[in-house]
Amino acid sequence: MRTQVAIIGGGPAGLLLSQLLDLSGIDSVVLERQSRDYVLGRIRAGVLEAGAVGVLEEAGVAERLHAEGQRHEGVELSWHDARVRIDLAGLTGRSVTVYGQTEVTRDLYAARDARGGQVIHGAEVLRIEEGQSDAPVVVYARDGVEHRLEARFVAGCDGFHGPARRAIPDAVRQEYVREYPFGWLGLLSRTPPAAPELIYAAHQRGFALCSMRSASLSRYYVQVPLVDRLEDWPTTRFWDELCKRIPGDVAARLVTEGEVLEMSIAPLRSFVCEPMRHGALFLAGDAAHIVPPTGAKGLNLAVGDVHYLHRALDLWFNHGRSAGIDGYSGTALARVWKAERFSWSLTSMLHDFPGLGAFERRMQQAEFEYLAHSEAAQKSFAENYVGLTY
Repeated sequence: MRTQVAIIGGGPAGLLLSQLLDLSGIDSVVLERQSRDYVLGRIRAGVLEAGAVGVLEEAGVAERLHAEGQRHEGVELSWHDARVRIDLAGLTGRSVTVYGQTEVTRDLYAARDARGGQVIHGAEVLRIEEGQSDAPVVVYARDGVEHRLEARFVAGCDGFHGPARRAIPDAVRQEYVREYPFGWLGLLSRTPPAAPELIYAAHQRGFALCSMRSASLSRYYVQVPLVDRLEDWPTTRFWDELCKRIPGDVAARLVTEGEVLEMSIAPLRSFVCEPMRHGALFLAGDAAHIVPPTGAKGLNLAVGDVHYLHRALDLWFNHGRSAGIDGYSGTALARVWKAERFSWSLTSMLHDFPGLGAFERRMQQAEFEYLAHSEAAQKSFAENYVGLTY
């Protein structure tokens, strides 16, 4: 089989890239290891930057987003019972949209189906051959049979554990990693949200987050030690702990009587791979970088990568110019590192780190109080939260 762009990974990054390339008249094939049902069953982030919404509009997949998504013009942070609301719209003129990643993926599948896009499920990529040449080949297995997909370029949108990043030689690839000594225990429930906007809560017992997916679906998180297991956390314990960490008036109106749809524990990691291009191979999304979920940047960074990569490939295929692909890695990484800084900074301020001394705890409090009383600090926060421009 032959195509212009072989895309490894059928999550939102791979599907979005395929859709945008198709609209630009560029052929692609998406290879996804899992089934469609599995991909759509993954519970992920749900806060979209203004720029990400614009890219989804460009891809023609924003109709349901605008109909069902919730536009948020602010976000709240609490330090014990001290609170500050960041006026995103007032400080930046922009907002964020709450719309689950699963729904974004569902919309992208529908768009690819409507245009006859090639998405091959159950395709396990074995290796990438001739990745530095003008004719790379992606070798994959499906139903016990080995297949070869020839392409001009390969886009690795296959996540942190995928094979694309490892196809870049060790002598070329440099990885930056920060592992955090705690995880997030998340609970998705069929209940109305506790507040109209997200609440990020710092507490001596640990971090907590009140979020939502819709007017009837709530998503909550509490910081837990990495050694904790799901069986250690019956729902009654989760609700009790959440109430202790969030502001008292929010806890008082928290609805806990509803169907629990999912619970999971996710470790936190900051990670960046450089470069994001090697020969004919490009990385995008979690294949190239991971951020703690504190700043809601994971999906948004993937959309940013896809925006840059689509522009670069359109410039190459349709205009015969290589400036875009030559500059892709540097352009994408400049934005990635700024988002890494914001996510790391917010994580450091709001979480309880094991072994943290009295001085460091007061520094966390000072960071919060500065944010609460400085318009300049709030504007910087708001600018980063709604997303830096492309």
